[in-house]
Amino acid sequence: MARMKKTAPIGVFDSGLGGLTVFKVLARRMPEESLIYFGDTAHVPYGSKSPEAIARFSSEVAKFLAGRGIKLLVVACNTSSAWALPAIRKVVKIPVVGVIEPGARAALGVSRGGRIGVIGTEATVKSEAYVKAIKKLRKGARVSSAACPLFVPLVEEGWWTGEVVEAVAKKYSAPLRAAKVDTVILGCTHYPYLKPVLAKVMGSRVRLIDSAEEIARETESVLCKLGLRAPRGRKGRREFYASDAPERFGRLARRMLGTPVSKVKLHKFD
Repeated sequence: MARMKKTAPIGVFDSGLGGLTVFKVLARRMPEESLIYFGDTAHVPYGSKSPEAIARFSSEVAKFLAGRGIKLLVVACNTSSAWALPAIRKVVKIPVVGVIEPGARAALGVSRGGRIGVIGTEATVKSEAYVKAIKKLRKGARVSSAACPLFVPLVEEGWWTGEVVEAVAKKYSAPLRAAKVDTVILGCTHYPYLKPVLAKVMGSRVRLIDSAEEIARETESVLCKLGLRAPRGRKGRREFYASDAPERFGRLARRMLGTPVSKVKLHKFD
């Protein structure tokens, strides 16, 4: 760490476009930091893959980003954070920040009665990573989970509103409404784009947790502790990579970020 340059970039990756929710907050919170984003669009969604495949894909992306000289890796994918962090930490020698624990802390920080709902991919829900993280922080919390496998494809297609999306959201959220949860963790970085629909079907009394802010705070905290924060006042660069269909990625990324996006570079894995 002592030899790492403060101006080295932060790496951010997701199975597709969802991690841009985290990327956007990082860019706003730390504009002086350079950011490299990788969307593994050739393998999206991770949530329907086996744990072995998730670990393999995640490790390949992590190694690629480490090769770009990053000083810290943000795993902005709940499925990878649930299943692949040990594998990632074996192949890279830099700090790694996942999304599970920041999301759990954020939910417990606002929950009125400790009745927490979690929505995520099939793989994330199956891992029970959020249940374990929440119970570790508050033993008496009651956690209900629901897998929402269609949400990632909907977001990747740009379908964020409308009757179809609302009907799917109503069906998926039924167990959480029955459990009378007071807080719902959006356990996939794609899901914040569906927040208006989810807020409608869950009702105004239920808090929706997008953990991007908490993840950005943790990232900044780790950098400060290691003495790796970039100098204030500089303007960090932004780079984007995708493992498939970079033009499509760039078009949707512009919509998601609300800002121009530099050319998305293609990087395929063997």
